[in-house]
Parts: sequence; structure tokens; C-alpha cells
Amino acid sequence: MSKSQSTQHNDVIIIGGGPGGYVAAIRAAQLGKSVAVIEADSPGGVCLNWGCIPTKALLHNAEVLHTMQNSRKFGVQADSITVDWSRGIKRSRDVANRLSKGIEYLFKKNNIELIRGRGTLIDATHIEIKKDDTFEIRSADNVIIATGARAKWFPGMEPDGDRVITAREAMVLDQQPASIAIIGAGAIGVEFAHFFNRYGTKVDLIEALPHILPIEDEEISIELERIFKKRKIKLHTGMMVEAIEKSGDGVVVQFNSGDQIETEKVLVAVGVQGNIENLGLEKLGIIVEKGWIKTDEFMQTNIPGVYAIGDVAGPPWLAHIASAEGITASEHLCGKSPAPMAYDNVPGCTYCEPQVASVGLTEKAAIDAGFDIKVGQFPFRALGKAMATDNTDGFVKVIYEKKYGELLGCHIIGAEATDLITEMGVARKLETTWHEILHTIHPHPTLSEALMEATADALGEAIHI
Repeated sequence: MSKSQSTQHNDVIIIGGGPGGYVAAIRAAQLGKSVAVIEADSPGGVCLNWGCIPTKALLHNAEVLHTMQNSRKFGVQADSITVDWSRGIKRSRDVANRLSKGIEYLFKKNNIELIRGRGTLIDATHIEIKKDDTFEIRSADNVIIATGARAKWFPGMEPDGDRVITAREAMVLDQQPASIAIIGAGAIGVEFAHFFNRYGTKVDLIEALPHILPIEDEEISIELERIFKKRKIKLHTGMMVEAIEKSGDGVVVQFNSGDQIETEKVLVAVGVQGNIENLGLEKLGIIVEKGWIKTDEFMQTNIPGVYAIGDVAGPPWLAHIASAEGITASEHLCGKSPAPMAYDNVPGCTYCEPQVASVGLTEKAAIDAGFDIKVGQFPFRALGKAMATDNTDGFVKVIYEKKYGELLGCHIIGAEATDLITEMGVARKLETTWHEILHTIHPHPTLSEALMEATADALGEAIHI
């Protein structure tokens, strides 16, 4: 391999072009910096290419199928419905590819250089870039590490890309499996359980903790469990997987209880691990804790001028967190005065059907924190808009501090929950009380009325229940 002898300089170099890296790059360019992004794969990272976006395309495919299968109730008769599995997969990939091209356009628009390769820190201001069979060295005043994360697994459940897979393989399966066991019932596991179930695949969903979506408010998780069971998704909660063994053309999943299930494929969705290898972290003495790069509230590592953002900097592993951290890091290194990163008002979203979204404290967390609370709920089945669109599953739950009416948390399971939650995130950011929400006129008929009605319920003033 050959190595370039000249050293080109940038004000900022970003290693990784995902939702953290590309947003940080654009913000730094807007602030007048010369920026380069090092990316080995397609711009957009896992989120755009293998996560958030293509999975939502697949989920929409599934909802179109479900609507057609149930069209008779809407006065539309659709006979002889057939599924073109490969065409649905292709649509998902096309959506991801178009968006990735859009990131390249944004780079050109903002005069950001995209370098195809892999970067390794030589020191705090120099990066060695491997491009095919050549090496290049670049210097920079500041470096942002945004290398993301990848699927992790525990011993005994190592993926083989065929019968035991991760979410990445699940998105591009050549054929629909007759059955699948999903290990892990967080957002990824739950979304794929919903997706495969809609297509008629037999689904076993396995979770070591007592409930699926274990970080959500318990009442939300229990409601989703009820709905999934009604749809014949087999739930195995409070169960640990002991081993996965290939058997014939399928797989046997063995539990610590001694029980076992047989399935065609296994999807491992037990979490992620940071991409911290081969970055030169050890050489620079950059602190890594529990597999994640340690940063301060402005995303700077212990080495001045070197920042880390997104999944590689630890939880919560969300694309919108990565983007927010990217803006904070770029503004900080540009000498601005950004607000320090805070994680107490981050919306969480799961795009199954019905959707789940939340922001702020769960009821248990609020009580454990010592708050005296008022709780309100409102079911979607009582909303005219929900009935008109046949989306009556679920409810809104709000949690207020009793003395001053501060909004502590909101939890939604139901249609368009992932869009509705933004109102409550803004309300919390503005330190809104129940009075402002209750006395904000919500349009009728909309699903957003459930937020107002749940607030009224907390005060004993609900009109429609």
C-alpha cells in the first residue's frame, strides 16, 4: 500500500457520516468551517441505510397489505390479493438509496468534502485515512468521532447471516420465513415482530424482562402485549435464552426454564455495541467506559479538540439524539455557546402498530423520584377521528406534578403516537403546566384531542369519558 506524503488540512474532520456525523458536518460548514467527512459506506449511516428509514418503509408495506386485507369493512372489495415480497424489499432499499444520495447533495451544497475510506487517529490533530489500497493523512483543528454502533449478541446466539440473523439481514431476506423467533423485545424486536406478523409469519417474541418494551411505562407495555397476543404473536416474557441450535432446516431455541421452540429463523435484537475499534483511541488515551466513548456535556472527550457523538458515545441510541449531539459538538468547537446536552426530554418512538411513543418520566419513575402526582388517561376508542379511521386501539397517559401542575411525562400507545408526542415534548421544554394544555384549543376531529382529554382526566374534568 502507498501513503500520501502531503497533508491536507481541514478545520473539522468527522469520522462517520450517519445522522450524527452528517448533521455535525453541515452545522460546522454553516458556521464557516472547512469540513471533511470520512465514510466507508453510504452516507446516512445505519439509521438511513439499515435502520430507521428502510424499516419504516417495510412497516408501511405491511400496513398497506393489512388495509387491503381488511378493505371490505371500508366498503372496498379487493379480491385475489397477492404479496410480492421481493418488490416490497426493493422499495425499502430504493427509499434508503434515494435519501443517501440526498445526503451527498447536502454535502456538495455546503462545500463538505466526502472522503470514502476509514479513518484512524494518529494524534489529536492528524488522521490516517485508508482508501482501498492507499493511505492518506489529513490534519484538522478538531475531530468528531461519529462511527455509530452495530448489533451485539451474547455467547451462544452468534448470527450466521442465514438462520440466525440480525436486523440488517432481516431487512433484505430473499423470502418470507414461515416462522421466526425474535430475541429481545425492545423497539427493534417489537417492530420486526409486528412486521412479520402482518405478513402471516408465525412469530415468537422473547424478552428476559417481565414485559415487552421494558423501558416504557408498564401500562403501555401491558396494552401492547394484549394487542400482540390478540394478533397471535406468541410472547415469552421473563425468559432467558440458554442456547440456539440448528436442527434440520430450522433452529431450536432453548430457554433456561427447559422449554424450547422450533423455528425457521432467529432474529437477535438484544442491543448494540459501539464501533470503537481501530480508531486509535488507546494511542491517544481517549477514555472508554463500558464500550462507549466518554464525553462531557458538549460531547468533547478527555482530549481537547476531539469529540464523540451518537451511538458510539453511549445511550440513548437514537438518531435524533445523534443529530442533536452533532449540532452541540459543532457549535461548541466553533466557539458558540450551545446549551449542554440533556437527556431528560428525549422522545422515544416505536413504530409497530399501534405505535408507541413517550417523553419524560414513567409513572413509576415519577413516584420513585418523590413526586406527588396526578395521572390522566384517555382511550382512542372515545375519539371520533380514531373511530372514523378505524384506529381505536390504545390510549394517552399523562403524568403531572400535583402542586404546580408541571408535566412530568406523557406516554402514548395508538395511531400516529410518534407524531403526537412532539406536542408534549415542546410542552415540557417550555415548562408547561396542565392549565396551558387543557386551555389550548385542539382541533376537532383529530387524534391530538386525546392529549387534551387525558389532561382533563388528570384534573377530573374529562368531557368524553
